[in-house]
Amino acid sequence: MTEYAIIIEDVGSNFCAYVPDLPGCVGAADTAEELQELMREAVEFHIEGMRLHGEEVPVPHSRAASVQVAS
Repeated sequence: MTEYAIIIEDVGSNFCAYVPDLPGCVGAADTAEELQELMREAVEFHIEGMRLHGEEVPVPHSRAASVQVAS
């Protein structure tokens, strides 16, 4: 099983996400939880489309992390 990082952004009215290792693979949903499921489906669909078009599927290289800073 391959794991791709997704970046989730709270844009106020909803949540948006993208996959750094799969340009063009994006999504939006009302909640972060809903978006994670949507993005799993989007990644699968995106990869399937790349394979159907004979494109090489990139190996995931990106990681997501967070750091705490004093505010």
